[in-house]
Parts: sequence; structure tokens; C-alpha cells
Amino acid sequence: MDRTTLGKTGLEISRLGIGLSEIGFNLSFDDEKTVADVLNSALDNGINFLDTAACYNLAEEFVGRTIPHRRDEYVLASKAGHYLPRGEGEDWTYDLIIESIERSLSRMKTDHLDLIQLHSCSIEVLERGDVIRAAQDAKKAGKALHIGYSGDNENAKWAVDSGLFETLQTSFSLVDQGARTSLFPGVVKQEMGLIIKRPIGNAVWGRASDPDPYDHMASSYTEEYFRRAGVMLESGPVQDAPADPIELAMGFTLGHTEVSTAIVGTQNPSHLTSNLESVNNRLPIPETAIADLERRYDEIGGDWEQRG
Repeated sequence: MDRTTLGKTGLEISRLGIGLSEIGFNLSFDDEKTVADVLNSALDNGINFLDTAACYNLAEEFVGRTIPHRRDEYVLASKAGHYLPRGEGEDWTYDLIIESIERSLSRMKTDHLDLIQLHSCSIEVLERGDVIRAAQDAKKAGKALHIGYSGDNENAKWAVDSGLFETLQTSFSLVDQGARTSLFPGVVKQEMGLIIKRPIGNAVWGRASDPDPYDHMASSYTEEYFRRAGVMLESGPVQDAPADPIELAMGFTLGHTEVSTAIVGTQNPSHLTSNLESVNNRLPIPETAIADLERRYDEIGGDWEQRG
């Protein structure tokens, strides 16, 4: 598995990472063996970047139950900001961030996070400063080694331009390219690491119907991406595109040098194997395919908002 440096953090990470939201929301503790198989297989095959969040239901606890003995083999990123249980208290306070980090450390049976990310808070919250100060204090205490922001659109742009964060996690795919012009230049200027969520656009490309794969999300979660894919395909096949739509989608995202890593969620060991095969043996895709997809998006998707 190819590795790259996560911006100015200096962390060496795999270009394919694992996102743990699916595992956290869709599985129960009865599925612990499946989770262990997925995470251990990922580590065995060179994936060393794990991305989770305090609000991903059981995700952090699964890390602590299955792979704490391999802690020196992976870079561990989590997110904080939401009161748990959701809706039962105040989000985005100094004390909440500190308590959330402590809870994450306890759940994952570790003494530090390699990266703590503020989880999609607004410009208003960022400007208030409390949550940034909390993350900075956690870093000073050695409980989080680096600080990042996870979010999209104008909130992400504020975080990038502020110079206060070492990484950005944001949405980017062949059907959601807005970050390419609105965020990537600032990320490069600030020497930030760039973590891409939803890098295959929820696997909508080339599908006859909306896959709608997320039981824990609203039924409309993938609807907009599916619509965009249909519009972009109206002008015919993509030039020099590989036959496998997942390979095309992953190749498009990782074909942008600004991207440090793309996190793909999976709860299925066979899907992990397929993703590894694609990234290790079938990428990169032709530059002509990437250019064709960019051209289509620029021509028809100028008003498509980045999806969170």
C-alpha cells in the first residue's frame, strides 16, 4: 500500500484509509468477529489510517475491543463536538470537547489520538474560539498529537484560511468536485493534510437505481449524488474510463495529488479485499478520464453544493 505524508503533521499514512461510521452504526457487539476481521485485514495489508468519531455509535468501542494490541501500527483519528446522546445537551463547548476526547481515549484503550478533528461546526462556533482552544489544550497535554477540521463549504474554507488546523477532512468525488476549486488551493497553501470522505460518491456511478446503502441515514442520503451521476453521463461514456465504476471513482479521487488519503467505510471483509485490489493493482486511471470528468462537472455542476 502506497503511503504519503499527511501535510505538516508529518504522519506517514496509507493512501487508502478506513472510515468506521458504517461499522459503528450498522453492526452490534454480536458482530465483533466481523469487525476484527475487517480491521486486522486492513492493518495486515498496509492500511494504517483509521478515521472514527465520538458520535459513530459503537465505532470507537470496536477499536478498543479488537485492535488495541496493534496500536503502534495505525494512525488513529477521531472527531469531537456533539453531545452524546445526540440532542440531549449542548454541543460545541470547551468542556464537551475535553470530555469527548477523554471518552474516546477510554473507549479505544489508548493514551493519545494522533489526530482530533472538530466535527463540522459552523463558522460562528469556530470564531467563538472555545472548541479550538479545547483542541489546542488537548494537544498541549499530549492527548491529541495534531488538530484538524472535518466539514464542507464555507465552514471548511474558514478553517483552512485560519491557519489553525493541520488537516482538513472534506467531501470530494467525481460527483462532488466543488472542493477542487474552493478548498484545495488553500489546503496546499497552508500545507495541510487532506483527508477525503465519500471518495467514491456513495457508489452511485453507473448504477441503474439509487443504491441508498445506509440504514442509519435518511432515504435521500444518496439521492443527490445519484442524480448528478445521471446528468454527467448524459453526454456518453467517459473517455478512457476503466470498466469498473468503483475503480473509476477511486482513481478519480486519488488522481488528485492534493489528496493525502481517501477513507472508505466498509463492514464487509470481501469489500475491503476488493478495495485493496483496486488501489494496489489497478490505479492510477488514465489522466484523460480524470480530465473528462472534471470538464463535465465544470460545464454542468457549477451550482452543485458540496455535500456534507
